[in-house]
Amino acid sequence: MDLKFIGKKTELELFDSLKIKKNILPNFEGCVLIKGDNLRILYSLLDKFRGKIDLIYIDPPFNTSLTFYSGNGKSNTISNCSNNEIAYEDNLSKDEYLEFLRERLILMRELLSEKGSIYLHIDCKIGHYLKIIMDEIFGEENFKNDITRIKSNPKNFQRKAYGNEKDLILFYAKNKKKNIWNDVTEPIDNLNLETKFSQIDSDGRRFTTIPLHAPGESKTGKTSESWRGMMPPEGRHWRTNPEEFDKLDSEGKIYWSSNGNPRIKRYADEHKGKKIQDVWIFKDPQNPIYPTEKNSKMMERIILQSSLPTSIVMDCFAGGGTTLKVASELGRVWIGIDQSDVAIRTIMNNLCVNYSFVSLSELE
Repeated sequence: MDLKFIGKKTELELFDSLKIKKNILPNFEGCVLIKGDNLRILYSLLDKFRGKIDLIYIDPPFNTSLTFYSGNGKSNTISNCSNNEIAYEDNLSKDEYLEFLRERLILMRELLSEKGSIYLHIDCKIGHYLKIIMDEIFGEENFKNDITRIKSNPKNFQRKAYGNEKDLILFYAKNKKKNIWNDVTEPIDNLNLETKFSQIDSDGRRFTTIPLHAPGESKTGKTSESWRGMMPPEGRHWRTNPEEFDKLDSEGKIYWSSNGNPRIKRYADEHKGKKIQDVWIFKDPQNPIYPTEKNSKMMERIILQSSLPTSIVMDCFAGGGTTLKVASELGRVWIGIDQSDVAIRTIMNNLCVNYSFVSLSELE
C-alpha cells in the first residue's frame, strides 16, 4: 500500500536531486555533532556510513503548526515573551511534512546496518500516515512494534474528546530476522514476586510451577511419546524430550501435586525479569531544557535493547541531545544532527564527553 500525496518524489527523483549537492563533510572519527540541514547531511553520510548504523532514534516535528520557544531557563511550545528565542518552527502543510520526513527516512534506511533498527517517535494525529510510509520504505514485514508512550498526567481540558496522555513510537528493523535484540527485561518488584512465586521450597526458595506440556500436538518424535505411563493431554505435546524430565526430577525440580500431577518448578532467584510490553510510562520532564525534551530513561531502554557497545547510534533530529547524552553514558559512538541554534547550544552545554563538531554553514 502506498500513501499518495502532492509533491511525493520517486526514490530515483530524490537521489537525482541530491546528487547536485556537494559533499563537504570532513573526515571524522568517534562521536560527532553536525549542525545543518539533515537531508543534505544524511546524504553526505552515505559515503562513509551506508549500512553501518545499528540504531536510529528520531523525534521529529509532529506537524503541529506551532512555534516552539526556549528562554529564561524554561522551554515550552507556544508561550512567548520578550526574552524567548525560537527553537524551531513546525509549520509545513501536511503534504509538505509527509514528503519532508519521507525523504529523510529513505536515507536513514540506507544508513542502517542489516542488524539495525529505527524508532520513530510521533503523535497519534500524524502517526497513522507515517505508519504507511514506514511500511513502504522499510517493508511491512519489518514492522516490529507500535509502542504507546504515556507522556503526561491525565488531561482535563474542556474539549469534546478524551484527554491525550500518550504518543507513539514506530519500531522497525532493517531486517526482522537479523536486528539486534538484547532481550532486556524489567525487574519484578517484591510484591509481584511474592504473588508470582507463591510457593516456598524446603530450602526457603520461592517458586512457581508450569505444566510439562505445551500447546500443539506433535505426531512424531520424543515429545509425542509417553513418560512414566503418561501422555501429554489432547492437543498438546511435551515441552522437551521426556528424558529431560527424569533429570529434572532427580534434581528436585519437578513438583508433584497431592493427586500425582507433575509440574516443572521455576525459581524466583533464577527469573530474568518480566518481558517489556508495548505500553511504556516515561513522562516528559516537567522543566525541560529544550522544547519536546524526552525522558532519558526511555532512551536508555531503547539503546540497551537495540544496540551493542560497538554500535553507532544516530539521532538526526537531536533537539536537546537526550539520545546523545544517554548513548555516551552507555559507551556508544553517536552521530547527532540538528540545524537549530538553540538545539546545538543546548547539546553543547549538556554533553561532558569528547566529540567532533561540524557546522555546514562554516564549511561553505
